[in-house]
Amino acid sequence: MDTMQTILEHRSIRKFKNKPIEDTILNQLLEAGFRTSTTGNMQVYSIILTKDEKRREELCKFHFGQAMVKEAPVVMTFCADFNRFNKWCKQRNAEPGYDNFLSFMTASIDALLVAQNVAIAAESFGLGICYLGTTIYLADKIIEFLKCPKGVIPITTLVVGYPDENPDLVDRLPYNGIVHEEFYKDYSHQDIDEIYKEKEALPLTQKLIEENQLENLAQIFTNKRYTKKDNMHFSQSFLKVIEDAGFMNNVEKG
Repeated sequence: MDTMQTILEHRSIRKFKNKPIEDTILNQLLEAGFRTSTTGNMQVYSIILTKDEKRREELCKFHFGQAMVKEAPVVMTFCADFNRFNKWCKQRNAEPGYDNFLSFMTASIDALLVAQNVAIAAESFGLGICYLGTTIYLADKIIEFLKCPKGVIPITTLVVGYPDENPDLVDRLPYNGIVHEEFYKDYSHQDIDEIYKEKEALPLTQKLIEENQLENLAQIFTNKRYTKKDNMHFSQSFLKVIEDAGFMNNVEKG
């Protein structure tokens, strides 16, 4: 499968066959990650592989019990990691200045870029993947479970394996809802209606509205899926994770 076809046919897979990934293939996926562009070629990220069945069952608890964490033969946790780089600097008589929020963002972006390269490589081999946004919700628990030292924070997770389902492609917003030519053109009331019209008209959307007994899809997001209460709670806990990892030393507190 060529690269464009692989990208355009992406599906999130949540059911996997009980079949291991060959080491030769797994190593190629990781090599694809290693070749990712990173800030200043510092490569301030790490990948933690969880393949042991019992370990995956334990890790599943910190991803809100999502069964795919247990079913997928490989779980990859991508971490922002300045621990390694800082140690190298100190061993070369170079004082690192990376105990700040900018450095955390740098490492986080590196980790996400690497994860996407791995994801595309996996799909090119006929494997299925799914990102786990739950990684940052219980990052403190995952840090403890994976024995991450100071300076290392889990950012995202990929479950990888041979698909045991073939879901339809999911909808995406249209070109005019995402792309801005030359400068950002803010959205009018009419623009918003036009951009979300197709998404709101989908049979799945109508089914979700009926099941949740709400007025529209937007309310499903705000009232059920990603509520303000949850966002505030997990924001506070993740900010503490960032602080405990040593990335907030120069941030003034109000």
